[in-house]
Amino acid sequence: MSVGTTTREAVRPRSAVSVIDRFGAGLQRLPLHIVIIIFCAIWVVPTVGMIINSFRSVSDMGVAGWWTTLFPPHGFTFASYQQVLAIEGVAPSIVSSVLITIPATVIQLTIATMGAYAFAWMKFPGKNLFFIVIVGLMVVPIQMTLIPVLQFFKLVHLNATIIAVWLAHSGYGLPFEVFLLRNYLGGLPREVFESAEVDGAGHSVRFLRIAVPMTLPAIASLTIFVFLGIWNDLLVALTFLGTSQYRPFTVVITGLVTSFGGGWQFLTAAAVLQMALPLAVFIALQRYFVRGVTAGSVKG
Repeated sequence: MSVGTTTREAVRPRSAVSVIDRFGAGLQRLPLHIVIIIFCAIWVVPTVGMIINSFRSVSDMGVAGWWTTLFPPHGFTFASYQQVLAIEGVAPSIVSSVLITIPATVIQLTIATMGAYAFAWMKFPGKNLFFIVIVGLMVVPIQMTLIPVLQFFKLVHLNATIIAVWLAHSGYGLPFEVFLLRNYLGGLPREVFESAEVDGAGHSVRFLRIAVPMTLPAIASLTIFVFLGIWNDLLVALTFLGTSQYRPFTVVITGLVTSFGGGWQFLTAAAVLQMALPLAVFIALQRYFVRGVTAGSVKG
């Protein structure tokens, strides 16, 4: 009896202390949480306002703020989207953006993954030197290379074509992608590759059956950034496509800013169209993105 009483008396202070510790730790993290909430609000509130304004009429936007639309009567309309899509060149430019972004992303990630595997697990003369050169290319400003590359594309009759944009984006993005994936691939367990080599698996089998599946979270995470970079690009598209029929939506939307002027409901609709596909890609790959970031944070 006395033993049970003593045990209960000993447990109570521990539980009380743990509650106090948790409460104190929560108070210590409170300023951090407040800062995070403020930064999230800075990003989220304008985005929500932009999306809501894209569904409002001109008369409603001139009367009250976007937040009033959250309460009945809502007054949502698709008129702004219909007018933007009816403009000549808008719908084809969206198709061009898709035709530029998806193949360029696939080309970059395919070459980057194979190159990263070669630098991580293959032996060939000058491997370290080549890798240093690739890393060094990361510091070369894109603006310095635009004119020489443009002259080369004109020489081989590729200027103002989608292929030129594919090649340009691949050349500008590959150094960083190879560098990133090489470090990830180099951290994979060596025993797995050695066991496959003992079983007679060549580099192609080890790459496709071992390296790619184990690197999938990193590849998916990189896919998001590459896709966003190409989709939102304006400089490369203006340089190598200009006003050709293949110009992407980013080039067309700059003209809409001038033509619409103060028509914010149309500009917000165009902006929502611009961000719709990248947002869908991020949502689709979010699970792999979180897994890749987590794996990268614990790799030793």
